[in-house]
Parts: sequence; C-alpha cells; structure tokens
Amino acid sequence: MSDRETRIRVVIADDQPLLRHSLAAVINANHDMTVVGEAGTGDEVVECTAELHPDVVLMDIRMPGTDGIAATRRITADEYVRAALQAGAGGFLLKDAHPDELLDAIRRTHRGESLFAPTVLARLIEAYIAQPALAKPGSLDGLTERETEVLTLVGRGLSNDEIATRLTISIKTVKTHIGNLLSKLQARDRAHLVIAAYESNLVRPTR
Repeated sequence: MSDRETRIRVVIADDQPLLRHSLAAVINANHDMTVVGEAGTGDEVVECTAELHPDVVLMDIRMPGTDGIAATRRITADEYVRAALQAGAGGFLLKDAHPDELLDAIRRTHRGESLFAPTVLARLIEAYIAQPALAKPGSLDGLTERETEVLTLVGRGLSNDEIATRLTISIKTVKTHIGNLLSKLQARDRAHLVIAAYESNLVRPTR
C-alpha cells in the first residue's frame, strides 16, 4: 500500500474559496493526510462525500443549503452545537483555531475520538445545566465506577492518551472501557458519549 493510500482523506466544506484553499495547504503539508475534495455548499458536500468517501469532512456549519442555520447566528450557539452532535458530528472547532489544533482534530476524529474547542464545551455544558428541560439523562446504573470515570473524561473532551495518563491505565484498557460504554449506553459513537455525559450531569461547568 502506497504512502498516499494510507493518508487520512479529507474533504473541506466551506463557502469561502480562499479559506478552503488555505486549509487545504495546511493539511496537504502533512505526510499523514491529504485533501481529496472541496465543496462550497451543503448540496456539493453531500455529492462530494458520496463520490470520494473521505475519512474526515471539515464542515462549516454555515453554508448555502445547510439545514436552517442562519448566517447571523453565532457558530458557538449551544442549540446548533447540540443538534450537530446529535446528527453525527465528531467534534467542534472555531474558525480562529490554531492550525495545530485543526490537524490534531482531524487525526483524533479519524481515530474515532472527539475534539471540542474549550469555549464550545463550556457553552454546551452550561446550556444543559441552566435548562433542565433539555436534559434527558440516560441510565448509568449498569456502568462500573471506572466506566463512569472514563465517560466523565470523554465528556470533558480528553483524548484516549489523556484519559490513560489521568487514570494511570493503558490505551488498550481505555479503548475497552469506551467500547463497553458504547454498548451499555447504546451510543452511536464517541460524540454520542459526550452528549450522554452532559445529559447525565457527569460534566458540569467550572465556576
């Protein structure tokens, strides 16, 4: 298998051509990833993804054709972050993120992890705490103490490496716990576990 075939295949979706090209230059400068396509509208990214089957899609939340998200709304508005997560988004970064954060997010998303800008995490957590009607806690009765600890750290946005370091366990053990959490909570993916951590009040804002 060639080096190019083993790279993370990325599609960039944004309605600003200059930003797309700038992101592509940053991504293509790395040996482990490559941009395979670009899209400027919601319809285009659907077609592009169906045709190219990328590993990761960098999706601008505000583009022509996106589902009801007004351009005047702030990208960090809690209801849109939550809706995107429930629709399957793997993480959230703001457009002023450092290039290294973007590259880390691509790699983590490809590994099945989630990455969220700290401000986005804080706003999302506060929304669940401030508006109890939004919370729908899942049952954590079947979780072990260690699984609950792992779920809490996932909810705080920690990577597998960071969780392993925090709990002094191996990466393999972390992955086993996450697999158990996905099964027991009937979660679709890691981002869904983040939602479960919020809805179960395991994660709260630091005041």
